[in-house]
Amino acid sequence: MALRVCGRLLRNGAVLSGRLVGSARQESASCLLAAGNAACSRGGRHGFIFTPACFITSEAFLSGLMKGKAAETDSSIYHLPASVPPDSSEQVSLLLKHPDQPPDSKVLKVAIIGAPNAGKSTLSNQLLGRKVFAVSKKVHTTRSRALGVLTETDTQIILLDTPGLTTPSKAKRHQLEKSLLVDPWNTVQEADLVVVMVDVSDRWMRSGLDFEVLKCLAQHPHIPAILVLNKVDLVKAKDILLDITAQLTCGVVNGRKVRVRPVIKPPWAQKKPERTPELSPDEDTAAYEDGAKPNSVLSREKLKELRSQQGWPHFKDVFMLSSVDREDVETLKNYFLVAAKPGSWMYHSEVLTDQSPEEVCTNIIREKLLEYLPQEVPYSMTQSIELWQDGENGELDISVKLYTKKETHMFNAELPLP
Repeated sequence: MALRVCGRLLRNGAVLSGRLVGSARQESASCLLAAGNAACSRGGRHGFIFTPACFITSEAFLSGLMKGKAAETDSSIYHLPASVPPDSSEQVSLLLKHPDQPPDSKVLKVAIIGAPNAGKSTLSNQLLGRKVFAVSKKVHTTRSRALGVLTETDTQIILLDTPGLTTPSKAKRHQLEKSLLVDPWNTVQEADLVVVMVDVSDRWMRSGLDFEVLKCLAQHPHIPAILVLNKVDLVKAKDILLDITAQLTCGVVNGRKVRVRPVIKPPWAQKKPERTPELSPDEDTAAYEDGAKPNSVLSREKLKELRSQQGWPHFKDVFMLSSVDREDVETLKNYFLVAAKPGSWMYHSEVLTDQSPEEVCTNIIREKLLEYLPQEVPYSMTQSIELWQDGENGELDISVKLYTKKETHMFNAELPLP
């Protein structure tokens, strides 16, 4: 059973676009840091002082970040984020193009991990300044590792967006792709920095780090990691954020103890949910199919120790932000730019992602399917591109056929495309 979806995209719109040049005023890091520090303090008679974008870090790093950004406060003309060429051959040529790096180039590979629906793809899109990765309210929107490239002046940040960490038993039960099990773990191995995202608007998720996340961090303790508390704009009682921070970091950030005054907790928070594995380690390993290897090589003793803890005591920094807020994310981006180390760029400065234009298109359609179709229907649908050609007035004509496994999943509806 198939359904055809036709769309017409402007060449100069969204991700599949041409060239744009603009000017903007760059704000100094001191302003951002002032706002950030205010978020991590408690006021006097006015109570808790909160500003969404904040992080806890060492004074030395704060000083370096402020000095580094202060030299860039002069207004200048700059290129807006790169875009994906509408032609596959152009994208391949761009990916193969030799990096146009300066002599003092710097690079940083950032892996973004977390439980499903933590806001990883939303954060990646905000950092890139373009809608590149699919985003929806449903879990497992990202099905495999996705790469984005952020290039500013002499620094290139490679963003590695990953599927939400899940277990083999859940993947088998819901017939999920093997990439959801393998990609997050493989991505962390190649990263210079790991970003762990937690949805603090979910009172169950914020009570402790996902066990799969803890396993991943414990398996790669040599890779620096930071904690990002996302969706803080949806939390009404802001002073609970510091308590969440203390819990998810075991009270230690960058080797220092985090001091948080005790609060009266609501009844639902008195009892912490216990970690009860669905399968034993042996059964969990047996759940892998198609020759996939177990992700974790941790000993039984280490796994038992991880089950008894709610957080990770080795985070270098903690950020509190809303990934849909550009100003919040700007602070995190500045952090990445300063944390980058001298090294060769991996891509030309015009590269935005390693995805083909067809992949970007199918991801957008999958996002709309997840957004507008009920329950399991969008997860069972597949796509094939029938038409991809230049139209009138510089537009791009695209025709995509959708396939369903069940006849009851057929529908007559027009999906809104950007």
